[in-house]
Amino acid sequence: MNTSLPSYNFYYWGPLLFKIKMQQVDLKKCIKLCSKTSSKVDETLAGVIKHQHYISATHYGKIINPYLGPFHQAYRNWYGKTITQVNIHSSWVNFMRAGEFNPPHMHLNCDLSSVLFVKIPEGLKEEHKKFTGTGPGPGSLSFTYGEHQLYTISRRSFFPEEGDLFIFPATLTHFVAPFMSEGERISMSANFKLNV
Repeated sequence: MNTSLPSYNFYYWGPLLFKIKMQQVDLKKCIKLCSKTSSKVDETLAGVIKHQHYISATHYGKIINPYLGPFHQAYRNWYGKTITQVNIHSSWVNFMRAGEFNPPHMHLNCDLSSVLFVKIPEGLKEEHKKFTGTGPGPGSLSFTYGEHQLYTISRRSFFPEEGDLFIFPATLTHFVAPFMSEGERISMSANFKLNV
């Protein structure tokens, strides 16, 4: 009697959602780029956020560039293709306060997007710990893909920590839940063009 199990295959499905932790020394450089005195970006962004300001794509690109190496490797493993170049297209900072949020949206005219969490206020951390609902919770970042069905994963949600950097396809729908506690939740975003 043959008791060996038949061989099988399984396939990763959907887009690559990449996460890496930025080193503290680089995070401090990023904090210096965050300012409410630079031009506002409100006219092009989906967020219901009072302070969304451009940051220097050149300066941010220099800081983020070392983290793109591991992303290249993950991209090759996921898609079976090699990226020859990733160019930062635009970058900005969000100073999110109580009641503000980012509705479900995607980014156009680029290939990849990213978000880096620079500061998470202590009050928000406590608010998130006390949250008892079934959703992602206050201040969380969520990504959705496809439609909800049994035996599928159609949403990934994260309560961010300082230094968390996510890189994802620009057309992957994402959103941020509002929160009620005091303090500013500061994140930096960027869009990229890539050559494959």
